Amino acid sequence: MAPHFTVIRDSTLASAIPRGAVVAMGNFDGVHLGHRAVIAAALEMGRTHNRPAFALTFEPHPRRFFSPNTPQFRLTDERAKLRLLAGTGLAGAVVMTFDKIRAGTSAQDFIHHDLIGRLGVSGIAVGYDFHFGKGRVGSPSLLVNEAPRLGIEVDVQPHVDIDERPVSSSAIRTALAEGQLDEASAMLGAPWFVTGEVIHGEKRGRDLGYPTANIRLDANCALKHGIYAVRIGCGAERLEGVASFGRRPTFDNGAPLLEIFLFDFQGDLYGQELDCAFVGFIREELKFDGIEPLIRQMDEDSARARVLLAAAPNAFPKLGSLD
Repeated sequence: MAPHFTVIRDSTLASAIPRGAVVAMGNFDGVHLGHRAVIAAALEMGRTHNRPAFALTFEPHPRRFFSPNTPQFRLTDERAKLRLLAGTGLAGAVVMTFDKIRAGTSAQDFIHHDLIGRLGVSGIAVGYDFHFGKGRVGSPSLLVNEAPRLGIEVDVQPHVDIDERPVSSSAIRTALAEGQLDEASAMLGAPWFVTGEVIHGEKRGRDLGYPTANIRLDANCALKHGIYAVRIGCGAERLEGVASFGRRPTFDNGAPLLEIFLFDFQGDLYGQELDCAFVGFIREELKFDGIEPLIRQMDEDSARARVLLAAAPNAFPKLGSLD
């Protein structure tokens, strides 16, 4: 059985916070390979000193606080991020509220009040480019310089490269917006995924022989509109299918919707929560002149999706439980 994953928030009583823990500090949007290097360093530090290792992250994302009117395509909302962190072997996560007070906290106050005073950390792992505190004055070098006086250990991880390109959340967002799923998956270490509740749609797919489970994604989702091979998590069950994300130009050109056709499945999924992992990009969204050419294309898409899924039988993110 997996160990319990503890989430510590600003409201958590100090008596409930384990003293002497190691923290991997970052925003962790996507929990990509760069983030995982920081997490691995924290886990190793914790094992060496027999201390629990936690992720320390911020919600909402600081970009949301500083630019509230700018659309923000997040790779993972808070719950998805925590589920990914729970799948890494960490003992838990410290979720700090990023608000006006925290934005105005100096780097030194954050170190002494939050990290040392409230959390009582014994070690910190960070990425080379992580900054914190008012004006982003806090840096890995500041932590390294302060470490001896504070009696803590600090590990700074260098950037992780794939094909001589640094892995970053922004690079992954760009890849998803361009339909470059292989590139995004390589940087994430697993397929990108979304979670949502199945809602009622227009039920056109049923008439076409392709009944779909429909999920409304975040309005700021910038995933390229098109057809995808997907693997679905429904509780502990894994299902496979083909999905369309877009505006349905053949019919109504409406608000973007994720429509998933599950292979070899019969049942009612309305109201259920599904995890949808995007395994392969098949084609861009197209407008068809009639129903027959649309159905022929859907047949081809389904065949292509089966091939892509068969070539990646284990492609699915490792998610932990928050219960």
